[in-house]
Amino acid sequence: PDARDRATRWIGRLQELAGRLIAGLAEAIAGPDDSTSADDLQIETFELAWAAAELRAARAGLEVDGGLAGELAQLFAADAGEAVLARLEAVARALGRHGDDLQAVRADPDWAAFLREAASPAALRRLGGAVVEARGDDHDPDLDEATRMARDAFGRFASDVVAPRAEDIHRHDRTVPEAILGPMREMGAFGLAIPERYGGFAADEGDAALTMVAVTEVLSEASLAAAGSLITRPEILSRALLAGGTEAQKEHWLPRIAVGDPLCAIAITEPDYGSDVAGLQLRATRVEGGWRLDGAKTWCTFAGKAELLMVVARTDPDRTKGHRGLTLMMVEKPSDEGHDFAHEQPEGGRLQGRAIPTMGYRGMHSFDLSFENWFVPDDRVIGEDSGIGRGFYLTMAGMTGGRMQTAARASGVMRAALRAAIRYALDRRVFGDPLARFALTEAKIARMAARALVCRRLAYAVARGGEGKDAAFDAALAKLIACRSAELVTREALQIHGGMGYAEESEVSRLFVDARVLSIFEGAEETLALKIVGRTLIERAGTHRAVAAA
Repeated sequence: PDARDRATRWIGRLQELAGRLIAGLAEAIAGPDDSTSADDLQIETFELAWAAAELRAARAGLEVDGGLAGELAQLFAADAGEAVLARLEAVARALGRHGDDLQAVRADPDWAAFLREAASPAALRRLGGAVVEARGDDHDPDLDEATRMARDAFGRFASDVVAPRAEDIHRHDRTVPEAILGPMREMGAFGLAIPERYGGFAADEGDAALTMVAVTEVLSEASLAAAGSLITRPEILSRALLAGGTEAQKEHWLPRIAVGDPLCAIAITEPDYGSDVAGLQLRATRVEGGWRLDGAKTWCTFAGKAELLMVVARTDPDRTKGHRGLTLMMVEKPSDEGHDFAHEQPEGGRLQGRAIPTMGYRGMHSFDLSFENWFVPDDRVIGEDSGIGRGFYLTMAGMTGGRMQTAARASGVMRAALRAAIRYALDRRVFGDPLARFALTEAKIARMAARALVCRRLAYAVARGGEGKDAAFDAALAKLIACRSAELVTREALQIHGGMGYAEESEVSRLFVDARVLSIFEGAEETLALKIVGRTLIERAGTHRAVAAA
């Protein structure tokens, strides 16, 4: 308890210091001459957003009571504290601050004692050895009975059905087979976020985020591309329908989405507009009975197999309207097994798709799409007439849940990588001893386990928060650190494997290339750090300053 209290105290102190620099950043942006914009301070904002994410993850980990998990959380807090302190010192220099309070932290004997106690070589060896002994297991977060049953059921399915097929799907670039999709339909995977009154499995009152996170994690542990990402797309579309669809649309589409008929894909990104959703240009022209779509989308995952695309289109030709000119539409198409397709409508519309070759994340495939005069009936506009111009807001309603899920996907990948590294380190003998018994291996495994633990705890904590006013901010924080952490953990897992880790026949090579996509999709880390986390921190600091002045 004393060690945890010390760690909690120091993380709290760093949060205070970060808050002062965030306030200084807000003051610089709101200066009297308006000569400094937020874009002028992107580097400082990025560093402070990362500091906020690392500190939030440390706090989530320190809520663990005792045992190995508690000590791993303290290890992460020490490593994160060092990283955050370095970030704050860099920002203080950039803002022209003296940083005396930061120097005082480094000079404090209790700070040194905290680092020594939590992250000394002896502590790293002891913790790494304990993680190896436990085979990478940690204490599961507390879950209600329904969520635990769902997670356990999908965990068995992932182990028995997904995992044996994961390598074949990845190495031969296959489409996710019906052997996986069929049982997922039967188990209700596609209806986990849909209320029971619309044929789903979520309670009519409350939020299904915790169940989604728990199920996504165990599916991703078996395969990110073949299972872990399958339920994200129907969740995003379902949330958009629940937020803005007409009652008739909800009653017609949600029960069908819940049983995986149709399968869904999300078409947001365009060749010249990625994270800048407000700048999207796919043109929708009003015609009798509906709209005609002309333009391109890219990185539309699962667009081939899917029969229903959620498409963000520009219905107002005035581009100065920005995000206010966007509308959300549901586009139906036939399902395709291959890596390219072309479909024509009787009215002359054409939709073409081509899978983009990628180094990882294979199975669902991401497509370039081309729309030429493709007709969409009025009743496929989410919200119909009242949904015109609301596409940006309805998309964002779905993306928050998607980002929570992405943090869980990263958690599943990390857990798989940690366990693969431990198995290999126990089997591999170097100079007569198991690799797992060497000090540096134990240190690596301890830090991998610590990072995986706190990111997992943060994902679950954010999911428990549901759809409150801080949901978008918290989901962005969780995604930001979990996705970067997945890269670090899979990198170390591959390194422990040595040359075998670089071979395609090794599971860890798949985990490594799959992890790399996580920091890019569902909001690139730069966009999350600058436009959501950083902007929110600056706005809060400005509000507090205004209240204090009043």
